[in-house]
Amino acid sequence: MKKKPEISRSTGILLLLFSGCLAILSACSQQQDKPSQVTAGEWPEVTKTSKPWTRWWWMGNAVDKENLTGLLEEYEDAGLGGLEIAPIYGAKGFEDQFLEYLSPEWKEMLQHTVAKADSLNMGIDLTQGTGWPFGGPMVSPELAAQRMIVQRYRYTNGQGLDRPIVLEDKRASRFEYELHTLMAYQDGKVENLSEKLIDSLRLDWDAPGSWDLIAVFQAQTGQMVKRAAPGGKGFTLDHYSDSAVQHYLNHFETAFKGDFPGIRSFYNDSFEVYGADFTAEFFRIFEQKRGYDLREHLPKLLAEEPDDISRRLKSDYRETIHDMLLENFTKPWTAWANSHGKVTKNQAHGSPGNLLDLYAAVDIPEGETFGSSYFLIPGIRRDSADIRNVDPDPIMLKFASSAAHLTGKNLVSTETFTWLGEHFKSAFSQAKPELEQAFLAGVNHMFYHGLTYSPKAVDFPGWLFYASLNLNTHNSLWPHFKGFNGYIQRVQSVLQSGTPDNELMMYWPVYDIWSDPQGLSKMLTVHGIDEWLHPTAFYQESKMLMEKGFGLDFVSDSMIGGLQVDAGQFLAAGGDYRSRVLIVPETTYMPVATLQNAISLAKKGGTVIFQKPPETVPGFHDHSSREEALDALWSGLSFQDKVYGQEAVEGEGQVILAENIFQALEGLGLQRESLVDEGLKFLRRDLNGEKYYYLVNHSGESVNKSIDLQYGGKAAVLMDPEQGIIGLGRNAETAGKSSVQVNLDPGESLIVHVLNRDPGNIPNWKYDSSKPEIVSIKGPWRLEFIHGGPELPETVTLDEIKPWTELDDPAASDFSGQALYENSFNLERVDENAKYVLNLGQVLESARVWINGKEVAYAFGVPFKLDISEFVQKGSNQLRIEVANLMANRIRYLDQNKIVWRNYHEINFVNIDYGPFDASDWKTMPSGLRGPVKLEIHH
Repeated sequence: MKKKPEISRSTGILLLLFSGCLAILSACSQQQDKPSQVTAGEWPEVTKTSKPWTRWWWMGNAVDKENLTGLLEEYEDAGLGGLEIAPIYGAKGFEDQFLEYLSPEWKEMLQHTVAKADSLNMGIDLTQGTGWPFGGPMVSPELAAQRMIVQRYRYTNGQGLDRPIVLEDKRASRFEYELHTLMAYQDGKVENLSEKLIDSLRLDWDAPGSWDLIAVFQAQTGQMVKRAAPGGKGFTLDHYSDSAVQHYLNHFETAFKGDFPGIRSFYNDSFEVYGADFTAEFFRIFEQKRGYDLREHLPKLLAEEPDDISRRLKSDYRETIHDMLLENFTKPWTAWANSHGKVTKNQAHGSPGNLLDLYAAVDIPEGETFGSSYFLIPGIRRDSADIRNVDPDPIMLKFASSAAHLTGKNLVSTETFTWLGEHFKSAFSQAKPELEQAFLAGVNHMFYHGLTYSPKAVDFPGWLFYASLNLNTHNSLWPHFKGFNGYIQRVQSVLQSGTPDNELMMYWPVYDIWSDPQGLSKMLTVHGIDEWLHPTAFYQESKMLMEKGFGLDFVSDSMIGGLQVDAGQFLAAGGDYRSRVLIVPETTYMPVATLQNAISLAKKGGTVIFQKPPETVPGFHDHSSREEALDALWSGLSFQDKVYGQEAVEGEGQVILAENIFQALEGLGLQRESLVDEGLKFLRRDLNGEKYYYLVNHSGESVNKSIDLQYGGKAAVLMDPEQGIIGLGRNAETAGKSSVQVNLDPGESLIVHVLNRDPGNIPNWKYDSSKPEIVSIKGPWRLEFIHGGPELPETVTLDEIKPWTELDDPAASDFSGQALYENSFNLERVDENAKYVLNLGQVLESARVWINGKEVAYAFGVPFKLDISEFVQKGSNQLRIEVANLMANRIRYLDQNKIVWRNYHEINFVNIDYGPFDASDWKTMPSGLRGPVKLEIHH
């Protein structure tokens, strides 16, 4: 194998010199994303980060200034706040328009994009490479992702080796490799023969008896960048090698000549570097970190029947891989980006490391939603044939949000709606509760997955990415995109205000995972949570406590080491983040330092709850003496019996031992949010002592009652994020707690701003009544098709409301676009104190409503109701309802008529199961307005 090139360390030295300064600058840049002081009765200010952002695929980099300008203007008008550029493979037939990644022409387009976006007050992020993961033509074989291949041999004195020492893995031998290490073992004796191999069959070694030999080959994984753009093809980067990472970063220094465009962030996708479990310096770094030579223990590390020693060796191996990923890639990458005035945005999931610490090392931690969840909300469409066999778990997102909270970062992003459903069949009504789960998990800066750059000259359905929600300007839902984005912007403006307000911190016992006897490398993927997350006490207790009404974050060993205590509360991130109780769920392995830190925090006034005593220490080196130290620390605690368990008073605080954590919290007097008993979910933010409650009803029942809030105030302002309506709620304060009246149907959300001040002149909130007056809006209805294709059906008059796909018109069955339902209703009088609600019934799939020529709002999710109190008048009221359907029927038409629309390089286009895509046998998707449409008058 070729010798690795010498890498200049000047950049690294500069980064070290200025690291403290850069950390301050990075923190300041994060604080600037927070809205200014919140005014009672108003939404927080609109910022580019409070708006939703999106992944933006540049197919083949076939972009031009005219289309870039026009598209950015459309995106801004639709309510997007920024885009994340991701160059990928291109469409066939457009090769003459492809631009080479990082070429002068490509950089000119990037500069134009940034300038135009800036003029629109939009932000631009950039993946640092093409496709994913990091890699490309700048990554030579010796800098590419590496794997460890182990082969076993037998050596007998006088007979030699049992076979030649050559790489036997045929696939690996296609790429560059070398014999890295050769070790010999005999009855406790170990010899390093790495320098004694003359050729494949001869050793410069003469030892008596028979020996077992282990050969470790360092080989390329051979993985290439997935979905690479022109100019971006090449090997995947070795993320564990500091020299490889520095070489990669230096390539961008050279490419941009120090003049980096005005992007906000460099972005790194989920860690999908398959099989990468080694690097050239691994054994040296291992010995430096763990205090012993792992090569002397390879038989135990690789044992087919692992024992306690094997578990310990594997834990050390995995911790070292984590250290290299954190210290050789994540931290240097962030420091490098910060040195150029940029931040980093990173998906740590999938990494073979401690996800919390990896997320914490970047400026914007990012999670991912993949697949679709089952909700009890009546009327939510979920066809099993159109979804992947994956149930997203919002608790997985809390690794990213917890890392941000504990390190004082305001923004937590997510790649949202990846494979939400089959192409062209996903509606806003399905996306909304999925996104709300992410919000409830602490996400406040969502990114659509995604949107593809598509020139105006390209016919329907435009250029499309194979795993996307496909929300481009050709989408029949696009004219209603602004309505859904308005909802997101309002919610995110609240969730980016103040600070997170969670009572509990839950310790994540990563060493239990690292000590798993199965396998060697341990990639903690979103798709593998049934193995590494769900069976654990950590997960089960976290889920239980959240369902009981507590807010919590996850903490790592290093995060516990950074906590302080003030007035009985745990402080992190310079005092911005506070929490009341640290919980240690049942865990087998705990470092001595972690237990020391937990006890020290208790002595300073903190409360720490252990579900069970930790059993032992992780790792192999000197583990017996470390285990004695751990036992001595625990034995030094003097426990007294309590009703809920045992308590040891330590200094000004306490250590609790209680198997039932919930009972212990009750025994300590910690109050939960009982509103969860009504079927509501919540997230709470603190604004200098005032509170924001974000409430969501994902249950199957309406909640129409007064609910208790743990934090009281002089007033409770209710804020509807779907329509933007604000009003003063009915509330009462008793003993520091509040109760507030709410109406939340299944699928609805609400924000409650609990004030400690006079609310001022805010109109009263209009509530639903138990028995509203119902005004049915019957036919005839006029139905006019206004935009879409493949052709516009004829305007018709309907005796009764019904979907247009039930018309006796093939053109209507094939149609995707927008159509207008028109009617009128009469009111004998209008009560200004009453609440007038337009209930649209079943909408397929999104609606935009006008009353008397004035636009009311968009109805994009169940239960498809709009408050029209400010728009109705005495006498005749004109009603116009624009309905947008899905793209599915028009796509089916294209495939039935063999009209070519999917013609891409590489993967081309696949269905949700990654098979060939063909919509020709799809059934017609019901489209339009089924109703019944009625007016509910709440007096």
